[in-house]
Amino acid sequence: MKDPVYTSLSKEGGGSDINVVSKRKFKPTPEAAAALKEKFSKIEAMRLQKEAGNESYSGPSGKVKRRDVKKILFITHFNTFLYAACFFIQTGALPYLAKQLEADPVTFGTLQTVFSVCQLLGGPIYGRIGDVFGERTALLVALSSTMATYIVTGLSYSLPVLFLSRIFSVMMHVMQGSQMIATTLSTQENRASALARFGFSYGIGMVVGPSLGGLITKHYGEQNAALFSAFGTLVGLVLVLVFIPEFKKEKKEEKTIFDMKKILSLILLPGVRGVFLVKLLCGVPIGVLQSMLSVIAMDMFGLAPDQNGYLMSYAGVLSMIMQGVGVQLFTSRMTDLSVVKFAAFTLALSFYALGYISGLTDFLLLLAPLVFSLALVNSVLNSSITKQVPQSDTGTMLGINMAINSVIRTLAPTIGGFLLHSYGFKSIGMLGAGCNAAVLIITKHVEF
Repeated sequence: MKDPVYTSLSKEGGGSDINVVSKRKFKPTPEAAAALKEKFSKIEAMRLQKEAGNESYSGPSGKVKRRDVKKILFITHFNTFLYAACFFIQTGALPYLAKQLEADPVTFGTLQTVFSVCQLLGGPIYGRIGDVFGERTALLVALSSTMATYIVTGLSYSLPVLFLSRIFSVMMHVMQGSQMIATTLSTQENRASALARFGFSYGIGMVVGPSLGGLITKHYGEQNAALFSAFGTLVGLVLVLVFIPEFKKEKKEEKTIFDMKKILSLILLPGVRGVFLVKLLCGVPIGVLQSMLSVIAMDMFGLAPDQNGYLMSYAGVLSMIMQGVGVQLFTSRMTDLSVVKFAAFTLALSFYALGYISGLTDFLLLLAPLVFSLALVNSVLNSSITKQVPQSDTGTMLGINMAINSVIRTLAPTIGGFLLHSYGFKSIGMLGAGCNAAVLIITKHVEF
C-alpha cells in the first residue's frame, strides 16, 4: 500500500491553505483544487440536509415540511386516481344516457365535440388561474367544475340539458391541477418522472372506473352513475380543502386571468415553439391510432366488444408500467434531448413496421414500443415546457399544453377516418414514421 501524499493548496486571493491527504499523487493545479472544493461543498450540503432531517423542504414554493410534501403528493395522486375512476364511470354511462334521451350517433358525436372544444378553450385560462391564485385554488376550481358537470349530467331529462352539462366542463382540468402541484414541489432534474407518475395513478383509475361504472349503470341506471361520479369528486374536493395548502409564489407583477397577450407571448418563446412542435408531430400519429383503435380491432382483427375492451386495457397497463417505472429509469440516465431522440427513433421504426403487420399478435407486440415511447416522450416534453418559463408561469404553460392535447383529440378522429377510408391501415403507419423522422431532424434546433 502506498504512503499518503500530503499536498498543500493555497486558496485564491490568499488565506488559509487546504491540506489534502491522498493515497494517490494529487497534482496541485487550480483545476484539481476547484474539483476538490466542489466535492467538499457537496459533502457539506449533504451534512446540512441530513441534520435538517424532516424539518423543511426548500423548493420553488418556499419552505414546506418534508413530511407534508409526501402527504400532499399522496393526496394529489389519490385525487388523480379518484378523478380518473369517476370520469370513466360517467363516460361509460354517457352513451346509454344519450340514447335514452333519443340522441342519434351524429348528435352524440356533436356532444363529444362540444366537450373537446370546452376543454380546448378552458385549458390556458385554467393555467392562468393557477398562476394568479395558486395551485390549491386551481385544483378546487377543477374539482368544482367536474362535480357540476356530473350533477347536471345525472339530472339531465332532455338533450339540451345534457349539452349544458358539457359547458360546465370548461374548467374540468384536475389532471392539469395535479401537475401544477407536482411542478411546484419538484426540481427540474426530477420533474419528468414526477409528472409521469400521475399517468400511473390515472391509469389505475382508468382500469377501475369502467368496470365499476358498468355495475352501477346495470343496477342503478345511467343517471345515478353520473351522480355517483359527482359524489366521488366531492370526496376529492374535501381532501384538497383539508390536506392541500396554498403554496407561496413570488409575485413580481400584477396578474390577470384573461391576459391573452401573456399567453401568446409564452407560446411564441423560441424554446416553447420548438417543444410544442415536437409534441404535435409525436402526438398526432398516436392520437390517430388511438381514435381508430376500436375500428381497427373490429374490422382488421374481428374482435368482439369484450375483446376490444381487453385490448384497451392492455394498452393502459403498458402505459402505467412506463409512467410508473420506465420514465424515471430513462430520465435519470439520459439528458432530455437524448430521451426525445431515442423515443422518436423508436416511434418511427414502430410506426413503419405497423404498416406491414400480418395479424393480431404482431399488433400486440408493436403496441409495447409504441406506448412505451409515447409515454416517455410526453413526460419529457411536459417537463420541458415548464423549464422554459419562470416558476410563476408554469401553470399557464401546462394549460397551453393541455389545449394542444385537446386539439389533437379533436382532429385525430377526422384525420384517422380519412386515412383509413382513402388509403387503408398502412397509411397510419406511414404518417407516424414520417412525423417522427421529422422530429429527429428538428431536435437539432430545439432546446429541452
